[in-house]
Amino acid sequence: MQKPPQPQDFALRETSPNIGAGAVTPADKLACTYDLVEQMQYLYVRVVKAKELPGKDVTGSCDPYVEVKLGNYKGVTRHFEKKSNPEWNQVFAFSKERIQASIMEVVVKDKDVVLDDFMGRLSFDINEIPKRVPPDSPLAPQWYRLEDRKGEKVKGELMLAVWMGTQADEAFPDAWHSDAAAVAGHTVSHIRSKVYLSPKLWYVRVNVIEAQDLVPSDKSRYPEVFVKAILGNQALRTKISQSKSINPMWNEDLLFVVAEPFEEPLILTVEDRLAGNKDEVLGRCMIPLQNVQRRLDHKPVNTRWYNLEKHIGEGEQKKEIKFASRIHLRLCLDGGYHVLDESTHHSSDLRPTAKQLWKSSIGILELGILSAQGLIPAKSRDGRGSTDAYCVAKYGQKWVRTRTIVDSFSPRWNEQYTWEVFDVCTVITIGVFDNGHIHGGGDKGGGGKDSRIGKVRIRLSTLEADRIYTHSYPLLVLHPSGVKKMGEVQLAVRFTCSSLINMLHMYSHPLLPKMHYVHPLSVIQLDSLRHQAMQIVSMRLSRAEPPLRREVVEFMLDVDSHMWNMRRSKANFFRIMGVLRGLIVVGKWFDQICNWKNPLTTILIHILFIILVLYPELILPTIFLYLFIIGIWNYRWRPRHPPHMDIRLSHADAVHPDELDEEFDSFPTSKASDIVRMRYDRLRSIAGRVQMVVGDLATQGERFQSLLSWRDPRATTLFVTFCLVAAIVLYVTPFQVVALLLIFYVLRHPRFRHKLPSVPLNFFRRLPARSDSML
Repeated sequence: MQKPPQPQDFALRETSPNIGAGAVTPADKLACTYDLVEQMQYLYVRVVKAKELPGKDVTGSCDPYVEVKLGNYKGVTRHFEKKSNPEWNQVFAFSKERIQASIMEVVVKDKDVVLDDFMGRLSFDINEIPKRVPPDSPLAPQWYRLEDRKGEKVKGELMLAVWMGTQADEAFPDAWHSDAAAVAGHTVSHIRSKVYLSPKLWYVRVNVIEAQDLVPSDKSRYPEVFVKAILGNQALRTKISQSKSINPMWNEDLLFVVAEPFEEPLILTVEDRLAGNKDEVLGRCMIPLQNVQRRLDHKPVNTRWYNLEKHIGEGEQKKEIKFASRIHLRLCLDGGYHVLDESTHHSSDLRPTAKQLWKSSIGILELGILSAQGLIPAKSRDGRGSTDAYCVAKYGQKWVRTRTIVDSFSPRWNEQYTWEVFDVCTVITIGVFDNGHIHGGGDKGGGGKDSRIGKVRIRLSTLEADRIYTHSYPLLVLHPSGVKKMGEVQLAVRFTCSSLINMLHMYSHPLLPKMHYVHPLSVIQLDSLRHQAMQIVSMRLSRAEPPLRREVVEFMLDVDSHMWNMRRSKANFFRIMGVLRGLIVVGKWFDQICNWKNPLTTILIHILFIILVLYPELILPTIFLYLFIIGIWNYRWRPRHPPHMDIRLSHADAVHPDELDEEFDSFPTSKASDIVRMRYDRLRSIAGRVQMVVGDLATQGERFQSLLSWRDPRATTLFVTFCLVAAIVLYVTPFQVVALLLIFYVLRHPRFRHKLPSVPLNFFRRLPARSDSML
């Protein structure tokens, strides 16, 4: 049974943008690497420097700055105090679509308290400005003599470069844009496009072996000693040593996540558990991670003894006393693991930490972020709705952020980015956000956060090589009021395979690096380490300039994907039912065969089974040939577009409001006690049904065990006797005869059947289970 299609509003749409790699003639496009995006023409002005500017104030000096005016748009450089030979080296970009003037004017002014003084100007005819096509070298700036308002030459020269180009120009990312003319100067950096790199993450393995010569304050009792390890905001501790002495032993592994550059040391404290919750510090040591050995495989590194230090307070002064206590450790940075910092279901990188273990790349992924349509207002500004949208894409260690298009519900970015691909079974994530850090966050303040608009995931293994996918993806976000379409984002994606053999060979490799299988980590360890890695990545990227905000990183990494909620549990249950539906369909089909619903089909199945029994060597070839034919048949209906967010699969289209309210509740809960009690009772009722299913499965398994356990001596006697008779009969009877008799018995006509359960089933259901021994 096929799943009903999504509503048209939430479906994927194929688009035909006018991109460079599309069906446009070479004469219509510029030759550049930006072939997955639409060409956007810009007028670039690079203001480099000035010389011999005349003095305007009483001291004979000037405070110069430059204004670049084009129609209603005006870009301004920073000003220098008392400098007649200033250097700005600033670039201004004016969108050709919005140019309404035919003359561009560049004016040099002197900053003054009351009214800025005019020092000179230059004017350029737009139609005469040269066009630059990458990969040509940048246009060399030239000196221009300043003119007064009448067009006569005056003292002072200005070095400029003026050209027409596209967004492929290397000056584009750092340029002042006319689209963002209303943005205040101190927030301009928050709207520019940037590329970020995730910090290099390592697992730190601390094997705590033993300690010697500890000095507890109370000598009359056996010490209960444990070791606490702190690395940044991560804290772990060993169990209390079983050898309750001053020479305790543990031999326990503690695992941490750390990012390069290593900023904080590993701090170990040996503590004695006193009565109650009181612990006495017996010694501590501080270990810089720069000196820790790095290993690439599972071979153990050398152990080392570290002296423990004790702090003794003397009034306000503290002096450090070294004493004979020491601790035995095996420390290493494990480079053979891949440090998971995102959900395992849609990882974008599976390489180990150590670069020496990386395999060669198998291809290139190119992403063109074209535009968005129909975005809904994210905040209010001047009494009206407004959205300042930007995109973030994450694949591997590389994050990209487009520029922010200010105050637009249909922003056009047309930016293209490239990643190396090392494993095709990975996912790229693209998120759209509203910039809440310009204009003070709008009338309502915005809380200083970038609000999420939506997210798209594309699995590379679902893409055909060298094909360009241009689609408009719905941006769906789950709100407390239900699923909401926030708009659409238009993307162009191309995966180029550099070696087909290497890519196909990749399917035979383990998904994760070798260390994950040779020296595996527990599920609990992986969950804890993944959470710590996510926190480290979000903290490091939020400290970049401009920052990639914590809420953005957490949304892209699905930080809260491990939290339980009713909607997702239902969705996963129906996913399992969808997987089992194929077996159910086969079972129903076979039941129809057995009941002769279609006599011709049943006779054909008889013939097929007889042939397979008489020629058993044909069984496996027949199965594989059948699977081959099904695969070839399904090729006609193969998916022609990348997968996207499915609201029916997610059970987001018919979710109960109370379940949504529970999903958006904080952890621990902040709801009233009666609501919590109601939800707890509901969870108990669901868990009760699950408990019954699990109990039934356990009962069937225990009945199998009781066949030979003599728990029911009569049943076991019957089964053992049957096994002896079956062994003798099968020994003297050819296997083909037995198989044919079994086939004819199973497929017998309904006239020879009765509705009561079969004898074997009756016998099995009478076997004892251990359920009657449970309280």
